[in-house]
Parts: sequence; C-alpha cells; structure tokens
Amino acid sequence: MTQPQALEKRSYLVGGTEIAARPLAPALYLVATPIGNLADITLRALETLAAADVLACEDTRVTRVLLDRYGIRQRPFAYHEHNADEAGPRLIAALEAGKSVALVSDAGTPLVSDPGFRLVGQALERGLKVVPIPGPSAVLAALTASGLPSDAFLFAGFLPVKDGQRRARLDALKAVPATLIFFESPRRLADTLAAMQDRLGGARQAAIGRELTKTFEEMRLGALAELAAHYAAADTPRGEVVICVGPPAAQADAPEDIDRLLLSLAAEMPASKAAAEAARMTGGSKPDLYRRLLDLRGNRD
Repeated sequence: MTQPQALEKRSYLVGGTEIAARPLAPALYLVATPIGNLADITLRALETLAAADVLACEDTRVTRVLLDRYGIRQRPFAYHEHNADEAGPRLIAALEAGKSVALVSDAGTPLVSDPGFRLVGQALERGLKVVPIPGPSAVLAALTASGLPSDAFLFAGFLPVKDGQRRARLDALKAVPATLIFFESPRRLADTLAAMQDRLGGARQAAIGRELTKTFEEMRLGALAELAAHYAAADTPRGEVVICVGPPAAQADAPEDIDRLLLSLAAEMPASKAAAEAARMTGGSKPDLYRRLLDLRGNRD
C-alpha cells in the first residue's frame, strides 16, 4: 500500500490556482466523484482527495484521470470487488494506525453498487470514524430529470442477468408505491425493458437516462411499452444507463370506502377542503368527490 506523502506537497488546482490541502483527521472518507463531467467535483472532495494519507479506488486508471485534471499528486490504491478480501484488511489497518483513508468509486457516490459497504461495516465494527463527502449521484440525477414522482423512490441496483430471476425480481417490486430506479448495461437494455413491460405493465411511465452529465446526455421519457419498442428497434446504445419507472397506478377504492373517507374528513373540515383532501389521497376528481359528499349529506342542490 502507498505510504503517506511525507515529503510531497498536498494540494490541488482550481482554475490554475494551487490550493494547499489542510490535514485530515484519521477517518474513512467516502468521497463522491463525477459521474461524467469532471467539473462536477466539489471543493471539499478535492481537498479530501489531496490530503488523504491513503486513497482507495475501484480502478486506478479511472481515478488517475480525475487526479491529473486537478493536479493532485496521489498514488491510488486499488480496492474493488475482486480484491476486497485482501485489500479491505490493509485499509482497516491503516485506519487503526491513525491514517486518513479516502474511498472513491469509478463514478458517483461510493457504496452504491460497489463493495465499499463491506469496508464501512468493518470500520464501524471497530469503532472507527466514517465521514461522507457528498456529491454526484447517477440515481438522483436521473430521478430529478425524469419528471417522475420523487417523494418516494427505491433504488434497486442491477436486475439479475438471467431472465427468470429478472422477472421474479420485477414481480417482487411491482406493487412498491414508489418510483423504481435501476442501473443497467446498454447491451441488456432492450431485454430488460421488454421484461418490465411484461411484468410491470406497458402503461407505466418511465425514463431512460444515458450518458448523464456527459456531452451526449439523453433522457428519453414515455410509457414502458413505447420505450421497449424503441430500444428493441434501435442499435445498442452507448454509455451508462439508468432506468426510472414510475409508481403503479393507485388502486381504485371501493365506493363505500370513499364514502367513509369523505364523511370522516368532512367531520373535521369544510366540504370543499374535505373533497380536495380525499382527491389527494385517492387520486380521484375533486369536483366528483365534492358532489358525492353533498349527496351523502343530503345537501345537494
């Protein structure tokens, strides 16, 4: 493992200006890095990367591009799915020796679909400090640009590759009352959308985010049936892909349930407000619910 930079100047460049990095307290720092556009890095992230005693990353070649862009003289240490059992204990040992360790993924926020959660768990079990350095996230970038409900969402990672397992996983997620977010390989996108159309329903609204924050960024919106047809006929897309699928349509309540809801709300608020609240809760029409409430009260003109 790379030793601390005892004799090297710890600094970073912003707009050609060299800025000295302040010392870091011993801790495991989870540093979010750009998902495409290198200008999306935060100043706090740059200072952390420059000042850390040890910098752990998925692919040293990928991280080197970011470090070179900002003049950071670090020698990254590889920590990824295939060497976590060996590299993890070495990073923990560095932390226990009072070193600062920064962890980055190839893109975005560490621990999202990468093995970093194991390292965090090991650190916390030993009472070591863990510090998040927030920043870019493909999950949130896609969600906010999708136009789909964002009050509740579920990140489901990558779906299984095998068709039967993928369909079973979609069946388990079908009724979740939230926007679903997935990562997917571009070469599997068409098959995944076909499975989603079959298991979740072709009318569900969805969005495909591709190459987010990069030059050829694309957000394609539409029903799952439309998106599945488009990608089935198109060439295999390039770049990283995020799929957002809107929540299922609200199930229609039985008339007697709606009547009870209206009367209960009307006992606490004016009829118009009660109808508005019932419409919000059920997805129904406020004018229709208002007329129904007047009928129930026997006050309709």
